[in-house]
Amino acid sequence: MSQRWFEDFQVGDRFGSPARTLTDAHFLFFAGLTGDNHPIHYDDEYARRTRFGRRLAHGLLLTSLTALGASTLAPILEHSIVAFVEQSTRFRVPAFIGDTLKPDHEVVALERKRSAGLLTLRVILTNQRGEIVLEGEHRYLIAYRPAA
Repeated sequence: MSQRWFEDFQVGDRFGSPARTLTDAHFLFFAGLTGDNHPIHYDDEYARRTRFGRRLAHGLLLTSLTALGASTLAPILEHSIVAFVEQSTRFRVPAFIGDTLKPDHEVVALERKRSAGLLTLRVILTNQRGEIVLEGEHRYLIAYRPAA
């Protein structure tokens, strides 16, 4: 795919990204990076006694898997992305070590602003069973095509 500008998007455009399988290393790295060291994420014994019965992925780790920079959109917005404006996330089912998660993005709104366009993406993270792990929206300012 080649570089895209705000004018190149249409509501309904979809972008898939490669799936990733969660590992113990992801959990440990994320806990170390963020300081979120709740035992539900790293302590097998503690997690066994919870309603989940095993270690649970950090919510923000899951959210980060839907980041535009980690998606197939990153290379086509290399020169046009202005800012990540906001996001919303709703967690639907838990994710665990060994789950394979696939992020997908869909353009759901385009709004022209003065200096750049506002692109709204619906994001979905689906596990290997086809269950929606999380869904939400991301909003980005995307530059207009430069004058020739």
